[in-house]
Amino acid sequence: MRRSLPLADEAATRALGAAIGRALRTGEAVCLSGPLGAGKSTLARALVRALTTPEEEVPSPTFTLAQFYEGSRLNVAHFDLYRLISPDEAYEIGLDEALDEGAAVIEWPERLGGRLPPDRLDVVIALSKDGKAREASLAAHGAWKGRGLELGS
Repeated sequence: MRRSLPLADEAATRALGAAIGRALRTGEAVCLSGPLGAGKSTLARALVRALTTPEEEVPSPTFTLAQFYEGSRLNVAHFDLYRLISPDEAYEIGLDEALDEGAAVIEWPERLGGRLPPDRLDVVIALSKDGKAREASLAAHGAWKGRGLELGS
């Protein structure tokens, strides 16, 4: 699967996050890229809430680097790798374990260098020059290939 989706507003970003959360399986990762303020955390928050509860507190893991959540169907870990110096640090804070026990959402996956999880959905959020329009480009790898997303509700 490779496709682009316009994200007209924050609700559209949340809807995409929820759809990805519904499709996510054990051992898989969702890698979120884009500039600061593009909506990566909004998408990640919606994904986590799709797997846990709509009221789940989902703070950005910018300073803690990782947050772990227990879902009724799937556990998920949210990693923010912006402050990492070495790809090894992601594995030291539990990326392998998160994938063994559930799934992972990874912001700033470029910090992993060539050590990206093989079963992943890459989501790149681009901003228009005026910063008002957003578009998400999705690329599937490994187990994600051939899988669609149910973008309704």
